[in-house]
Amino acid sequence: MKIRHLLLFTGPHTQGASLPVACALFLTTATALLAQGLDPALLKKPATDAWPTYHGDYSGKRYSVLDQINQSNVNKLTLQWLYKANMTPDPARTGGEYKDGDPYFWGGPSATATIKGTPLMVNGVLYLSSVDNAWAVDARSGRELWHYTWKTTGGIHIGNRGLGMYGNWLFMETPDCYVVSLDATTGKERWHRQIADVKQQYFCTPEPIIVGNHVLIGMGGDSLDVQGWLESRDPETGDVQWKWYTTPQNPGDPGYDSWPDDYARKHGGGMTWQPPTYDPELNLIYVATGNPNPVGATQSRKGDNLFTCSLVALNPDTGKMAWYFQTSPHDSHDWDSTQVPVLVDGEFGGQQRKLVIQATRSGYFFVLDRVTGKNLVTKPLVEYVNWSLGVDAKGQPIPNAKKEPSVDGVLVGPGSATNWPPPSFSPQTGLFYVGTSESYAMSYLTDTDERPEGYGFTGGGGGGGGHSGIRAIDYKTGRMKWMHDTQIGAQGLLTTAGHLLFGNDGAGNFIAFDPANGKILWHTALLSNATNGPETWMVDGKQFILIAGGDTLYAFTLSDQ
Repeated sequence: MKIRHLLLFTGPHTQGASLPVACALFLTTATALLAQGLDPALLKKPATDAWPTYHGDYSGKRYSVLDQINQSNVNKLTLQWLYKANMTPDPARTGGEYKDGDPYFWGGPSATATIKGTPLMVNGVLYLSSVDNAWAVDARSGRELWHYTWKTTGGIHIGNRGLGMYGNWLFMETPDCYVVSLDATTGKERWHRQIADVKQQYFCTPEPIIVGNHVLIGMGGDSLDVQGWLESRDPETGDVQWKWYTTPQNPGDPGYDSWPDDYARKHGGGMTWQPPTYDPELNLIYVATGNPNPVGATQSRKGDNLFTCSLVALNPDTGKMAWYFQTSPHDSHDWDSTQVPVLVDGEFGGQQRKLVIQATRSGYFFVLDRVTGKNLVTKPLVEYVNWSLGVDAKGQPIPNAKKEPSVDGVLVGPGSATNWPPPSFSPQTGLFYVGTSESYAMSYLTDTDERPEGYGFTGGGGGGGGHSGIRAIDYKTGRMKWMHDTQIGAQGLLTTAGHLLFGNDGAGNFIAFDPANGKILWHTALLSNATNGPETWMVDGKQFILIAGGDTLYAFTLSDQ
């Protein structure tokens, strides 16, 4: 593999200039780029010369209209640069609540980085993050421009999904559940605000999503039976604008009677750790919620347990709910329904409709009318789905009580059909692409108390049997068109107008597929498996493909560009 430019520690060379002059030119150019900020109009357009939000645009399709890289030349893709995340603390750019000598709650700072989030690319600058860290990197060369470190008080370090951007301000969540705002020009902290208390075992991983003047903030947390919510904050001050709880709060609220008592409601979970998607025409955000608490042990929470394991449409200006659809009622297997709600405008039943599509961890594929929430398609995503007795008239699965965790154990399928990494939808093929796993799990009830706490079972989240791979699904029917076997289940995907699908095989290879049939068109080896979703954008007339593996970013472009 040919590496054309590897600019990790040195400034770019400018022909005919001395090194000091070249460095000065670089710093001037970099400062100018950093100072430009994000034009909010880009958030409502297809991503071309920017990737300004988590999915590139608000829809969640992970589809790019760029076609400079296409089937005729994808075999000429070459590594342009790579960047290894710098974890060296920079005292000039630090923030946090931790004081020397204080105890850590649930875990201390991370010594290594894993890039799970999707970097933003705005005005030729990449903004990326890992747990407790954020960086700005030149998109042309991979040179680091600044580094920010958060001094954590603890938290569960599952990962960080990335940064949100409003004008020239960045927003990041931390494992100890703060939201931090940074100046995009310098990386210096503007403010930080607490979202939830880490001592209650809340932890915060999502990428903040910006809609208008709303910074949308979600969180995670399971073990101590806390409740979940989504909140909106003012980008200038960090003040809370509104908060929507995922469990009903007051008598008369929709879903209030789906819980047996107030204790169960107020400790019911439903975490919002998947960034929502957004329809500007309807002015609705689509929020995917997590599993109910206690996890697995259901003795104290009879009923459907709304609005956990649900897809919910909210008004971003008020937090008021427009509709909901529960994908896994009364979940007893830790099946967070926090998979990406993908927005598609397409033909269905002979007419054009606004649709929302979701492939869920519980093993079902759903298509809904995103105006009304009406179910249009419910189909098994994988072959082995035994936890339900079928679907009801509303298209919702009917839980099979015999498949709830038991002291003696029960075989459940799937273990975890997919997960949070982003799928993709291509308007060219009309196919929905998602990484899946055929798996089984033995579920054991471990807390038999009438009032169980925390994780009351074992065996969720995976198991043995079957096989994994990328599935291409016809959204109109829910039927699989093709499958490419891989060594990994859920994974981040990208489709482009160049008739390409980018993904990986779980064996360290980054791959371009033909989206029509799954045929491999190009591949290259990374130093580790891909850990985020691919993205693409144009800089100086060149299309780049960007992917992360562990602590490293890899930027590819055509060798003849």
